[in-house]
Amino acid sequence: MGGPGPSHGGRFVLQFKADCHFTNGTERVRLLARYIYNQQQFVQFDSDVGVFVGDTEVGQSWAEFWNKDPAILARKRAEVDAFCRHNYGLGKPFTIDRRVQPKVKVSPTTSGSQPHPHLLVCSVTGFYPGGIEIQWLKNGQEQTAGVVSTELLQNGDWTFQILVMLEMSPRRGDVYTCQVEHVSLRGPLAVHWEAQSDSARSKMLTGVGGFVLGLIFLVPGLLIYLKNKKGRPIPQPAGNFNPPPPVKPASPHTDHRLPGAPVGRLLLPLGP
Repeated sequence: MGGPGPSHGGRFVLQFKADCHFTNGTERVRLLARYIYNQQQFVQFDSDVGVFVGDTEVGQSWAEFWNKDPAILARKRAEVDAFCRHNYGLGKPFTIDRRVQPKVKVSPTTSGSQPHPHLLVCSVTGFYPGGIEIQWLKNGQEQTAGVVSTELLQNGDWTFQILVMLEMSPRRGDVYTCQVEHVSLRGPLAVHWEAQSDSARSKMLTGVGGFVLGLIFLVPGLLIYLKNKKGRPIPQPAGNFNPPPPVKPASPHTDHRLPGAPVGRLLLPLGP
């Protein structure tokens, strides 16, 4: 690497880290190159400063040595373009420009520990980038009281998820909306949930229960019918039935061409 350095026996780890900081795309770029010995940074190069700066006594000797070489300084300053701006152009299509639309689901739940036992949970998953805006609306009016949100969670596959919950006291006819705005969407994405009265909910559950009960009785009856149908003998045709005579196996050399078919031979490959 060049320059004086520590000379100790035993094991050691010398690391180099380069960070590129971008502002407004590549309008302003800052390169920060750091040199670390056994987990301690001892010298660095900041493109905003333009020279090496030592962080320890040993690092100061390294910085002084490198700063005396115009070629080293010129090469390091040029890395703002050769390294940072160059890699920005390569990675931009699948980082800065990457867009994945969120999936939104609204589901009710209950929480006995809250004064209002009813909660609506808006689950927003699988979106990228992480910046997102989520609002709860009741009959078209934004709700701010009783709104609780989890932290933005990473899924480990370059997508994010978040839960936003709303405490509510639903009345029949109330429409709750989870509205999501994200850079991947052309406009706000809204998912609605309409409150039902206890009687309406009871009727719906009764209907579902009746349907399931009907299936329970229908399936065994259908199975018995099919079983009895399979056990019936198949009627035979009247008179004596003689099977056709056996057909002689075809010879490998028998010509099975149709009348008028062109004469030809199919060749199979024997190898590459």
